[in-house]
Amino acid sequence: MNVQQTKQTILGRLCVAGAAALLLTLVSVVGVDAQQESAVAAVVGAYHDALAEGDSTTALNLLAEDVIILESGGLETKEHYRSGHLAGDMSYAQAVSRERGEINVTISGNVAWANSLSTVQGMRGDREINSVSAELMVLERVDGSWMIKAIHWSSRQRR
Repeated sequence: MNVQQTKQTILGRLCVAGAAALLLTLVSVVGVDAQQESAVAAVVGAYHDALAEGDSTTALNLLAEDVIILESGGLETKEHYRSGHLAGDMSYAQAVSRERGEINVTISGNVAWANSLSTVQGMRGDREINSVSAELMVLERVDGSWMIKAIHWSSRQRR
């Protein structure tokens, strides 16, 4: 093998090694992203489970202190939600069945947003519920844990 062939062989091996290292890095990053997306979806699910179980302590612990909740044209702080609307949300979650669609998660650094659609059916008092609900949650990673910073809900009657 001459000098030129040796250089080409070495260069070829370096390219293969570099490509393999890049591929391993990408696989690792994708794995981390998938883990974080699952963690965000788990927080959203845990919040809804807490509402359905009437567990206000867990529901409130998943909300950041400066959370904002947007619903029905209003904006609520955590304290306002704790002292009023939370009880209604738990009662509602216990009265109706919810079929949640896929939770779509996007992450950018320490911020994530999760959106989903749900079909909600049941009776609440003498009122029949048959609606589609849209939800957007914004979460922030604080000390390795995801906290809900904002919730926006909207719904409409099913046709």
